[in-house]
Order: sequence, then structure tokens, then C-alpha cells
Amino acid sequence: MAKIEGPIATSSIETLRRERLLWVLSAATFLIFFQAYMIAPLIPKLADVFHVSVQAIGVAIPVYTIPYGTATLVYGILSDRVGRRPIIIASLALFALLTLLTALARSATQLIFWRLFTGIGASGVVPMGLALMGDLFPYEMRGRPLGWLFGAMAGGMAFGSTLGVLLEPLVGWRSLFVGVGALGLACLALILRQRELVGKQPPVARTREAGVLKAYRTLLAGSRGARTYTYVLVNSIFHSGVYTWLGLYFAQRYRLGEIGIGIALLGYGAPGFILGPVIGRVADRWGRRWLIPAGLAIAALAGVTLIFNLPVLVAALVVTALSLGYDMTQPLLAGIVTTLDRERGGQAMGLNVFTLFTGFGLGSLLFGRLLALGFSRALLIFSALQFLAMLMAIPLFRSEKSPSLKAPPALAGIVWNG
Repeated sequence: MAKIEGPIATSSIETLRRERLLWVLSAATFLIFFQAYMIAPLIPKLADVFHVSVQAIGVAIPVYTIPYGTATLVYGILSDRVGRRPIIIASLALFALLTLLTALARSATQLIFWRLFTGIGASGVVPMGLALMGDLFPYEMRGRPLGWLFGAMAGGMAFGSTLGVLLEPLVGWRSLFVGVGALGLACLALILRQRELVGKQPPVARTREAGVLKAYRTLLAGSRGARTYTYVLVNSIFHSGVYTWLGLYFAQRYRLGEIGIGIALLGYGAPGFILGPVIGRVADRWGRRWLIPAGLAIAALAGVTLIFNLPVLVAALVVTALSLGYDMTQPLLAGIVTTLDRERGGQAMGLNVFTLFTGFGLGSLLFGRLLALGFSRALLIFSALQFLAMLMAIPLFRSEKSPSLKAPPALAGIVWNG
């Protein structure tokens, strides 16, 4: 067999390296979200360990998520100035180190302190990883790698909230943090081996603060950017509001304990973990104009279905459908964000993650307030608003078709790589 040389061979090597980097970033993303979500079901245990109230130790959740979302704005700007590589590597190193230090906490105050700084330190990996996919993959091939990363997020959420409960009695909560921290260091070592590819995209020229603010205005002033960020916010409010309180839903309606709740919620994240790349490929081939409204509709229908008195197994399957709605929307919206400003992709993605986590916080708060009306009414209100968003999305995203120009699969890497 003749040896393949020249541009095609070079392209094949570049494609393989790019895929390996995607796998490692997906693993790091899984770990970050696993660590973020494993603590919620451990709150009663940690309250007993540190002899504090559940409300006091519960602060460990928002003290992580709020700084995480806010810090992405800074990391996005920095990555456009100094490149993706130093931000991703430094952030992953901080995540691994601070996760290990969390295992040494001797009081609730110390644990909350380490969670605060872990949220700040870890928030540069996933957003800049998403921005990096925008650097390395053309738009018509970008859905699949973004699907991998969002699938890793969904898997981390699902397995973190479940395995945290199941493994803690066997290994202890400190060992959970040690294990995640050690695996984070392993991912860091693998990314360092790919550091040339991580830093391949050159940063843009430095801009003053006025230029940064102007870039934000530009991102939000255009109709495409405004509608995309708006749907990132609205969609995250819905999903966070419903998901945050599903544990209480299963506890009240089905009298499930912690382990039972963890198993019931395992389906949330499974579709993205399994089908994320497939959904991305479909978006690359057929466009996003129908997938996004369909995802909104599936989520709204799942929310309404949870109102009824279903068998517990059926309710768990509905939770899986709810997750599918998220997986058919948020990754595809992120794909659009990567095209809004090619020169400041980090800033655009930082704003996307900030908007996403702001929605997470608002959704949890708003749904909690509506619970005064009862679960059924809260679900009905949220689902009705999500259904309205679906109807509006049909005309708003009609222009998000599949790119008309596509390179042949065998030559796509050559075209993109030069």
C-alpha cells in the first residue's frame, strides 16, 4: 500500500490531534461539573459532619456557582488577549489543586472558602474550551465537538448528583474530592501534551476598557446575538428552576430517600452524555432552525407531564425527556455564539456562560418562590412560558439553516487547516 504523504497526511495528523484534545477537554469538563453537582446531595451529611444547619452548609452551592459565572467574563476577555492556552491550563490547574484542598476542610467555613475559590479558578476551562472549538472547527463542523463538551457537562451533572450519594458511604466525602482532584491533574498532564494545539489560535490585539464594553454592546446590539443570548437566559431559567427542585418533587410525591432521588435524577444528563455528538452532527447537517424550537417544545411538554400523578418510573423517564430538551437547545445556541465575533470569541463565550449561570440562579430562585402555589402550578407556569418561547423561536431562528457551502468530508480538514 502506498504511503500517504503531503497535505492529506498532514491534515490527518492535525485531525487526530484535534480529536484527542477534544476528548481530554471533554473529560475535564465532565470532572468540573461532576464536582459541582456532587455536593448538593451531600449537604445533609456535611451538616452533620461540621455540626451546622443544612441552610448554613447549603451556601456552598451558590458560593460556587455565582463566582463561576461571573469569572467567565474576565477569563473570556483575558483569553482573547493572551490566548486560550494559558487560561485553560491555569484554570484546570487551579481546579485540581483547590478541589484537593477542599478535602482538608475542618469546618463549614473552610469548606465554603475553598468552594468560593474553586468556582473562580475552575471557570476558565469549559467556556474557553468551547471558544477553542470555535477556533479549531469551521461552523459547518462545529456542532459535533460542541455536542461532546455539552454532553460531558450533562454527564457530569447526572453522575455527580447520583454517584456523590452512592459513593460517600463507601469512601467518605473527603475521598470524593481527592479522587476528582487527582483526575483533574491527570487531565492537566494530557492537555500539556497538546499545548501547541491549545495555543494555536493567536490572541487579538489588546483593547482598552472602552473597547471591551463596545464589544459587549456589539454582541447584544445585533438581532442574531440579542435573540441567542436571550434564549440562553430563558432556557436556563426554565431548566434550572425545574431541575433544582426535582429532588423535593420526588421526596414529596414518591417518598424517596436520598439514594432513590439520585437514581431517579440519573436520567437528567443521560441524553446529552450519550447523544450530544449525534445531536451536534444533525445540527451541522440540517441546521438549527427546527432543532432549537423542538428542544424547547420537548422541555415544555416534559414539565407539563410532571404535573400528573405518574408511576415513579415514568416520572424518571420524563426527567430524561426534560434533559433531552436541554441538550437540543443549549449546545446549539452556544454554536451560534461562536460565530458572533471571530476576533473576540472568548469574550462572546464568556458572556454566554455568564448568561447561562445567571439563568441557573434566577430559575432556582423564581421556581422556589412559585412553590408557595404548589408544585403543579409552578410547573404549569414555567412550562407555559417555555411553550411561548418555543412558538416565538420558530420565526426568530428560521435563518439558522445548515451552511450552504460544505467541504467534502475527506478534504474538510485540509480546507480548514490551510
